[in-house]
Amino acid sequence: MTIRPSGPVTEAFEAQRDRLRALAYRVLGSHADAEDVVQEAWMRLIRQDEGSIGNLAGWLTTVVGRISLDLLRSRQAHPETGYGHEFAGLVVTPADEPTPDEQVALADSVGFALLVVLDALTPAERLAFVLHDMFAVPFHDIGHILGKSADATKMIASRARRKVQATDRRPGVAREHREAVQAFRAAALSGDFEALLRVLDPNVKLTVDTADGMVVTIGATEVASGARTFSGEVTRHRPVLVNGLPGHMSWHSDGTPLSIVTFTVAEGRITGIDIITDPAKLASIRLPAPT
Repeated sequence: MTIRPSGPVTEAFEAQRDRLRALAYRVLGSHADAEDVVQEAWMRLIRQDEGSIGNLAGWLTTVVGRISLDLLRSRQAHPETGYGHEFAGLVVTPADEPTPDEQVALADSVGFALLVVLDALTPAERLAFVLHDMFAVPFHDIGHILGKSADATKMIASRARRKVQATDRRPGVAREHREAVQAFRAAALSGDFEALLRVLDPNVKLTVDTADGMVVTIGATEVASGARTFSGEVTRHRPVLVNGLPGHMSWHSDGTPLSIVTFTVAEGRITGIDIITDPAKLASIRLPAPT
Protein backbone atom coordinates (compact mmCIF):
# COMPACT_ATOMS: atom_id res chain seq x y z
CA MET A 1 0.00 0.00 0.00
CA THR A 2 1.34 3.42 -0.94
CA ILE A 3 1.34 6.07 1.77
CA ARG A 4 -0.84 9.05 0.90
CA PRO A 5 -0.11 12.65 1.96
CA SER A 6 -2.70 12.61 4.71
CA GLY A 7 -3.51 10.81 7.93
CA PRO A 8 -1.21 9.39 10.61
CA VAL A 9 1.87 9.14 8.40
CA THR A 10 1.63 12.80 7.49
CA GLU A 11 1.30 13.68 11.15
CA ALA A 12 4.29 11.49 11.99
CA PHE A 13 6.36 13.13 9.24
CA GLU A 14 5.41 16.65 10.38
CA ALA A 15 6.48 15.70 13.90
CA GLN A 16 9.94 14.89 12.46
CA ARG A 17 10.19 17.84 10.05
CA ASP A 18 12.01 20.28 12.35
CA ARG A 19 14.58 17.66 13.36
CA LEU A 20 15.16 16.63 9.74
CA ARG A 21 15.50 20.24 8.63
CA ALA A 22 18.02 20.95 11.41
CA LEU A 23 19.99 17.83 10.49
CA ALA A 24 20.11 18.71 6.79
CA TYR A 25 21.09 22.31 7.56
CA ARG A 26 23.99 21.22 9.78
CA VAL A 27 25.23 18.90 7.06
CA LEU A 28 24.73 21.30 4.14
CA GLY A 29 25.03 24.77 5.66
CA SER A 30 22.15 26.09 3.56
CA HIS A 31 18.58 26.62 4.70
CA ALA A 32 17.29 26.46 1.12
CA ASP A 33 19.07 23.17 0.42
CA ALA A 34 17.87 21.76 3.74
CA GLU A 35 14.27 22.55 2.82
CA ASP A 36 14.74 20.87 -0.57
CA VAL A 37 16.22 17.76 1.05
CA VAL A 38 13.36 17.45 3.52
CA GLN A 39 10.83 17.90 0.72
CA GLU A 40 12.56 15.19 -1.30
CA ALA A 41 12.44 12.89 1.74
CA TRP A 42 8.69 13.51 1.96
CA MET A 43 8.23 12.66 -1.73
CA ARG A 44 10.12 9.42 -1.24
CA LEU A 45 8.07 8.62 1.82
CA ILE A 46 4.72 8.90 0.05
CA ARG A 47 6.01 6.55 -2.66
CA GLN A 48 7.22 4.01 -0.11
CA ASP A 49 5.37 0.85 0.89
CA GLU A 50 4.15 1.55 4.42
CA GLY A 51 4.76 -2.01 5.54
CA SER A 52 8.47 -1.77 4.68
CA ILE A 53 9.12 0.98 7.24
CA GLY A 54 9.70 -0.37 10.71
CA ASN A 55 11.05 2.81 12.30
CA LEU A 56 9.88 5.97 10.58
CA ALA A 57 12.28 8.30 12.39
CA GLY A 58 15.25 6.09 11.55
CA TRP A 59 14.10 5.65 7.95
CA LEU A 60 13.75 9.41 7.47
CA THR A 61 17.15 10.07 9.04
CA THR A 62 18.73 7.61 6.62
CA VAL A 63 16.99 9.14 3.61
CA VAL A 64 17.86 12.71 4.57
CA GLY A 65 21.44 11.65 5.27
CA ARG A 66 21.83 9.96 1.89
CA ILE A 67 20.33 12.86 -0.05
CA SER A 68 22.54 15.33 1.84
CA LEU A 69 25.64 13.18 1.25
CA ASP A 70 24.93 13.05 -2.48
CA LEU A 71 24.59 16.84 -2.55
CA LEU A 72 27.84 17.34 -0.62
CA ARG A 73 29.68 15.05 -3.04
CA SER A 74 28.20 16.91 -6.00
CA ARG A 75 29.46 20.21 -4.59
CA GLN A 76 32.92 18.75 -4.11
CA ALA A 77 33.02 17.42 -7.66
CA HIS A 78 31.77 20.72 -9.13
CA PRO A 79 32.98 23.54 -6.86
CA GLU A 80 32.11 26.14 -9.47
CA THR A 81 28.44 25.32 -8.93
CA GLY A 82 28.76 25.15 -5.16
CA TYR A 83 27.06 27.37 -2.63
CA GLY A 84 28.30 30.15 -0.46
CA HIS A 85 27.36 30.59 3.17
CA GLU A 86 24.05 32.29 3.72
CA PHE A 87 25.20 35.66 4.97
CA ALA A 88 21.77 36.95 5.95
CA GLY A 89 21.98 37.82 9.63
CA LEU A 90 25.66 38.76 9.63
CA VAL A 91 26.98 39.67 13.06
CA VAL A 92 29.88 42.09 12.56
CA THR A 93 31.60 43.55 15.62
CA PRO A 94 34.94 45.26 16.31
CA ALA A 95 37.77 42.83 16.96
CA ASP A 96 38.44 44.28 20.41
CA GLU A 97 36.58 43.21 23.57
CA PRO A 98 32.84 42.92 22.79
CA THR A 99 30.13 44.58 24.84
CA PRO A 100 27.59 42.38 26.68
CA ASP A 101 25.11 42.82 23.82
CA GLU A 102 27.78 41.85 21.31
CA GLN A 103 28.67 38.78 23.38
CA VAL A 104 25.06 37.61 23.06
CA ALA A 105 25.16 38.21 19.31
CA LEU A 106 28.41 36.29 18.99
CA ALA A 107 27.02 33.40 21.01
CA ASP A 108 24.09 33.25 18.58
CA SER A 109 26.55 33.04 15.70
CA VAL A 110 28.43 29.97 16.94
CA GLY A 111 26.38 27.73 14.66
CA PHE A 112 27.55 29.71 11.65
CA ALA A 113 31.17 29.54 12.74
CA LEU A 114 30.88 25.77 13.11
CA LEU A 115 29.51 25.48 9.57
CA VAL A 116 32.63 27.24 8.32
CA VAL A 117 34.78 24.72 10.20
CA LEU A 118 32.74 21.82 8.81
CA ASP A 119 33.53 22.98 5.29
CA ALA A 120 37.08 21.71 5.86
CA LEU A 121 35.79 18.13 6.22
CA THR A 122 35.17 15.59 3.50
CA PRO A 123 31.49 14.76 2.79
CA ALA A 124 31.76 11.47 4.71
CA GLU A 125 33.50 13.14 7.66
CA ARG A 126 30.96 15.93 7.80
CA LEU A 127 27.99 13.59 7.69
CA ALA A 128 29.44 11.24 10.30
CA PHE A 129 30.33 14.10 12.65
CA VAL A 130 26.97 15.84 12.36
CA LEU A 131 24.86 12.70 12.68
CA HIS A 132 26.78 11.21 15.59
CA ASP A 133 28.03 14.18 17.60
CA MET A 134 25.05 16.48 17.07
CA PHE A 135 22.14 14.08 16.62
CA ALA A 136 23.35 10.94 18.45
CA VAL A 137 22.74 8.64 15.49
CA PRO A 138 24.46 5.27 16.12
CA PHE A 139 27.56 4.46 14.08
CA HIS A 140 25.86 1.37 12.66
CA ASP A 141 23.10 3.52 11.14
CA ILE A 142 25.54 6.12 9.82
CA GLY A 143 27.63 3.34 8.30
CA HIS A 144 24.53 2.12 6.49
CA ILE A 145 24.29 5.55 4.82
CA LEU A 146 28.01 5.72 3.99
CA GLY A 147 28.32 2.10 2.91
CA LYS A 148 30.88 1.48 5.67
CA SER A 149 31.14 -0.77 8.68
CA ALA A 150 30.34 0.65 12.12
CA ASP A 151 34.05 0.53 13.04
CA ALA A 152 35.10 2.33 9.86
CA THR A 153 32.39 4.95 10.42
CA LYS A 154 33.59 5.47 13.98
CA MET A 155 37.09 6.16 12.64
CA ILE A 156 35.72 8.65 10.11
CA ALA A 157 33.79 10.50 12.83
CA SER A 158 36.86 10.50 15.09
CA ARG A 159 38.99 11.99 12.33
CA ALA A 160 36.36 14.68 11.72
CA ARG A 161 36.17 15.45 15.44
CA ARG A 162 39.94 15.99 15.61
CA LYS A 163 39.76 18.42 12.70
CA VAL A 164 36.93 20.36 14.33
CA GLN A 165 38.74 20.46 17.67
CA ALA A 166 41.87 21.73 15.94
CA THR A 167 40.00 24.95 15.12
CA ASP A 168 38.29 25.49 18.48
CA ARG A 169 38.92 28.37 20.89
CA ARG A 170 41.66 26.83 23.01
CA PRO A 171 44.30 29.19 24.42
CA GLY A 172 46.52 30.33 21.57
CA VAL A 173 44.03 29.58 18.79
CA ALA A 174 42.76 33.18 18.65
CA ARG A 175 46.35 34.40 18.44
CA GLU A 176 47.09 31.91 15.68
CA HIS A 177 44.10 33.19 13.70
CA ARG A 178 45.10 36.80 14.20
CA GLU A 179 48.72 36.22 13.23
CA ALA A 180 47.78 34.30 10.07
CA VAL A 181 45.34 37.01 9.00
CA GLN A 182 47.88 39.76 9.70
CA ALA A 183 50.52 37.89 7.71
CA PHE A 184 48.12 37.50 4.80
CA ARG A 185 47.21 41.19 4.76
CA ALA A 186 50.83 42.30 4.98
CA ALA A 187 51.82 40.01 2.12
CA ALA A 188 48.86 41.07 -0.01
CA LEU A 189 49.53 44.78 0.51
CA SER A 190 53.24 44.43 -0.27
CA GLY A 191 52.68 42.10 -3.21
CA ASP A 192 54.90 39.41 -1.65
CA PHE A 193 53.79 36.32 -3.57
CA GLU A 194 56.06 33.89 -1.73
CA ALA A 195 54.84 35.16 1.66
CA LEU A 196 51.26 34.63 0.52
CA LEU A 197 52.01 31.04 -0.42
CA ARG A 198 53.54 30.44 3.01
CA VAL A 199 50.41 31.55 4.87
CA LEU A 200 47.88 29.89 2.55
CA ASP A 201 46.95 26.21 2.79
CA PRO A 202 47.67 24.45 -0.56
CA ASN A 203 43.94 23.70 -0.92
CA VAL A 204 42.66 27.05 0.35
CA LYS A 205 39.14 27.88 -0.85
CA LEU A 206 38.25 31.46 -1.74
CA THR A 207 34.54 32.30 -2.04
CA VAL A 208 33.51 35.76 -3.24
CA ASP A 209 29.86 36.71 -2.78
CA THR A 210 29.17 39.35 -5.44
CA ALA A 211 26.04 41.06 -6.69
CA ASP A 212 26.13 38.66 -9.66
CA GLY A 213 26.53 35.48 -7.60
CA MET A 214 29.24 33.32 -6.07
CA VAL A 215 32.75 32.99 -7.47
CA VAL A 216 34.86 30.13 -6.08
CA THR A 217 38.63 29.72 -6.43
CA ILE A 218 40.57 26.76 -5.00
CA GLY A 219 44.33 26.47 -4.57
CA ALA A 220 47.06 28.60 -2.99
CA THR A 221 48.67 29.68 -6.26
CA GLU A 222 45.38 30.85 -7.75
CA VAL A 223 44.29 32.65 -4.57
CA ALA A 224 47.69 34.29 -4.06
CA SER A 225 47.73 35.50 -7.66
CA GLY A 226 44.60 37.54 -7.07
CA ALA A 227 45.26 38.54 -3.47
CA ARG A 228 47.10 41.74 -4.36
CA THR A 229 43.90 43.16 -5.84
CA PHE A 230 41.95 42.79 -2.57
CA SER A 231 42.87 46.24 -1.34
CA GLY A 232 42.75 48.11 -4.64
CA GLU A 233 39.77 50.33 -3.74
CA VAL A 234 40.21 50.26 0.03
CA THR A 235 40.68 53.60 1.74
CA ARG A 236 39.52 52.66 5.23
CA HIS A 237 39.45 49.30 6.97
CA ARG A 238 39.50 47.74 10.43
CA PRO A 239 39.79 44.27 11.98
CA VAL A 240 36.39 42.80 12.87
CA LEU A 241 34.75 39.61 14.04
CA VAL A 242 32.25 38.26 11.52
CA ASN A 243 29.91 35.75 13.16
CA GLY A 244 32.71 35.04 15.61
CA LEU A 245 35.41 34.58 12.96
CA PRO A 246 38.42 36.90 12.49
CA GLY A 247 38.25 39.16 9.48
CA HIS A 248 38.41 42.66 8.05
CA MET A 249 35.81 45.14 6.88
CA SER A 250 36.61 47.85 4.33
CA TRP A 251 34.83 51.07 3.32
CA HIS A 252 34.91 53.39 0.33
CA SER A 253 36.12 56.94 0.87
CA ASP A 254 32.50 58.10 1.30
CA GLY A 255 32.00 55.71 4.23
CA THR A 256 29.89 53.13 2.40
CA PRO A 257 30.88 49.46 2.93
CA LEU A 258 33.16 47.98 0.29
CA SER A 259 33.77 44.43 1.50
CA ILE A 260 33.86 42.02 4.40
CA VAL A 261 36.52 39.32 4.47
CA THR A 262 36.59 36.38 6.88
CA PHE A 263 39.29 33.77 7.28
CA THR A 264 39.30 30.15 8.43
CA VAL A 265 42.66 29.11 9.89
CA ALA A 266 43.98 25.66 10.79
CA GLU A 267 47.46 24.84 12.03
CA GLY A 268 48.71 28.34 11.29
CA ARG A 269 47.57 28.42 7.66
CA ILE A 270 44.53 29.98 6.04
CA THR A 271 42.24 27.25 4.71
CA GLY A 272 39.29 29.40 3.71
CA ILE A 273 38.61 33.00 2.72
CA ASP A 274 35.07 34.34 2.33
CA ILE A 275 34.58 37.79 0.81
CA ILE A 276 31.31 39.66 0.58
CA THR A 277 31.14 42.49 -1.95
CA ASP A 278 27.40 42.33 -2.69
CA PRO A 279 26.14 45.86 -1.85
CA ALA A 280 22.70 44.54 -0.91
CA LYS A 281 24.17 42.34 1.82
CA LEU A 282 26.69 44.93 2.98
CA ALA A 283 23.92 47.52 3.35
CA SER A 284 22.62 45.73 6.46
CA ILE A 285 25.92 46.25 8.32
CA ARG A 286 25.75 49.24 10.65
CA LEU A 287 29.34 49.26 11.85
CA PRO A 288 30.72 52.75 11.12
CA ALA A 289 33.90 53.28 9.14
CA PRO A 290 36.97 54.25 11.16
CA THR A 291 37.74 57.96 11.15
